[in-house]
Amino acid sequence: MRYIHRQIEPIVRQVLNTFASLAVTGPRQSGKTTLLTQILPDYQYVTLDDPVTRERALADPQLFFDSLREKAIIDEIQNAPDLLSYAKIRIDTQRDRKGMLVFTGSQQFHMIKNLGDSLAGRVALLDLPPFSITEIKTQTDFASTEAGFVHACLTGSFPEPVTHPLIDTETWYGSYVQTYLERDIRSIYNIGSLRDFQRFMQLLAARCSQILNLSEFANALGITVPTVKKWISILEACRIIYLLPPYHSNLGKRITKSPKIYFFDCGLVCYLTGLKDSNHLMQGPMAGALFENYCVQETLKIYFNNGRQPKLYFLRTNNNLEIDLIIERSYQEILPVEIKLSKTPNLRMAGNMDRFRKIFTELNIAPGWLLSLSEETVPLNRQTTVINFSEYIQTLCDRIGPFQKDRSDAT
Repeated sequence: MRYIHRQIEPIVRQVLNTFASLAVTGPRQSGKTTLLTQILPDYQYVTLDDPVTRERALADPQLFFDSLREKAIIDEIQNAPDLLSYAKIRIDTQRDRKGMLVFTGSQQFHMIKNLGDSLAGRVALLDLPPFSITEIKTQTDFASTEAGFVHACLTGSFPEPVTHPLIDTETWYGSYVQTYLERDIRSIYNIGSLRDFQRFMQLLAARCSQILNLSEFANALGITVPTVKKWISILEACRIIYLLPPYHSNLGKRITKSPKIYFFDCGLVCYLTGLKDSNHLMQGPMAGALFENYCVQETLKIYFNNGRQPKLYFLRTNNNLEIDLIIERSYQEILPVEIKLSKTPNLRMAGNMDRFRKIFTELNIAPGWLLSLSEETVPLNRQTTVINFSEYIQTLCDRIGPFQKDRSDAT
């Protein structure tokens, strides 16, 4: 199967011309190793998933680094974080060289902490999510927004099932979850019962696109709220879920303060909730929530693939006004986006955005977008445009802009 070029490739090359080292994080199987070995053929590749290599490196770190070529990719660095202090020595002895070392890892929380402790000011961080819909379209063209949504749910966006259509998706996701639980969770975190943790993942999936209620999960599983918080943090760190924060700009007590839950991959949501066919998907009770998750996950991927941290929020007030997605732009301007699983958008669907403008007159609110299954981009009223999904992706990508040298999340 041919290699599918990733949107983040020019950002990786730019970073390597700017920083001494780069760390690429992302969920397991998002394509980190394939990306780096494809676009950096002159780099030596070493994986710390190999127990023999890992033990040799830990037994004699200096010998390990001396044996590397001038440029090297060190895969799964979270398996041997003690090596980072020796990486610092290697970098500091050759401060004028750029792009010397590239690290990968699927444990974002531990990686960032260890990199911050050892390589502060010497390493840039990039997140590689699973395939975006734009990347998938280079392999599979979709006749409609609905077709792309169904594919994202029933095939998913991880490279292996996307590039190997004969793979049984349910079997692949079953193996993925089991590997994730055994390798990424049990080996690093003390979470207690793996069975309870898997049930927790299933409950989260069933509540995707909803406001996070810690007590609800604790009561359903018979665990404590602190345990729920810990498990949420683990899933965030492994880039399985994303917590969309509420918009907070001087709005006082009028707004909901809890985040909303989204998954980085709708395919994983469908596996965890047992959705297996398009009729069940489109007609079932989770259809609207899954379409919202799909739109948010693709929006997140635009930011990560441009080397940017998301500036995304939602709004819900105590009188039931809700805006699905708020995109913060320059000069404190915000762009409201409503997400509707409909092929025939109407004026009523813009009602919340109209109320939003009337209530929060102190905010600089740009004309809003209504994101739906419609294939057209047409004005709905003076302040709201129904926008085609592909045009939404391209317009947002253009407005965000690429990676900048002084990005704030460089460690």
